[in-house]
Amino acid sequence: MSTTTQKNSPYALLKTKEIIAILDGDTKYGTYEFKDQTEIPIMMPYLSGPDLCGLCTLFGLPTTYSWGGVNLSRWQYLDNLMIHCMDENRCSDLLAHLFDKKQFSKMLSRHEADEMNAAYEYITKSIMQEINAILFFGGNELTIVGNQFIVKPIGSTVTVEAPKIKTIDREYIKGISSRALADVEQKNYDSAITKSRTLLEEIFCYVIELKNEIPSESGDIAKLYKQVRTLYNMHTDANTDRRINTLLSGLNSIVSAIAEMRNKDSDAHGVGANRISIDEHHARLFVNSAMTMSDFILSVATK
Repeated sequence: MSTTTQKNSPYALLKTKEIIAILDGDTKYGTYEFKDQTEIPIMMPYLSGPDLCGLCTLFGLPTTYSWGGVNLSRWQYLDNLMIHCMDENRCSDLLAHLFDKKQFSKMLSRHEADEMNAAYEYITKSIMQEINAILFFGGNELTIVGNQFIVKPIGSTVTVEAPKIKTIDREYIKGISSRALADVEQKNYDSAITKSRTLLEEIFCYVIELKNEIPSESGDIAKLYKQVRTLYNMHTDANTDRRINTLLSGLNSIVSAIAEMRNKDSDAHGVGANRISIDEHHARLFVNSAMTMSDFILSVATK
């Protein structure tokens, strides 16, 4: 992205260390108290280095985290992603993703739905106010117009075309899978795996929200799949044909394997002899399994 283009983008005003520290979950503004007197911090969800690499890859900026090696700072990852999104005119999409309710699911879980919604509204409103307190001295503000996040001069009126509501369908699945297979062709296996894991997580969260439920814990594929199985009654039982039960059991194994592969808690992220080697045929199996699983779950949810 050229320096001139960056200067012309209003979103460049968000590229300060102070605002990036808010967006990546480094800055806390007190606590929010629930009715049962439990408290959670008023902050954006914390994004680790691997989280940020996954986010970069999701938005079309392939980035791999080197476990045990040399990496960029978390601030640099998000800064690079913001530059990329300015270049691709996707800054609003990035902010919408960061502020999406499902990103807060881990923070808000274990409370009633109305309490979670109230907490989410309070926290996100507080974060927006803190960002605008920084932008205020330059005469600007971050606001939401329709469903888009806009940086504009304070008091000015901006009219934007309402974006299409994002719907996850088979074309979306094919698109992500095609990009993941392209990564395999380029031998960027970690990027392919990240895209595949992200696709599954998005599918699970999407079908959970179709039931007007909040995803149990974004980022934990196994827990999300368990919630999907419960909501859509996908459990094996004695009244179901043996072959169908065998198929469902196999799907459980697929999700379990995907949840472990390149998981930050598994030995796949070790260094040296402990690191699991991924060959091309393994990466292809991983991508195709995630695509098949995603298509199946979407079919169950939209039948």
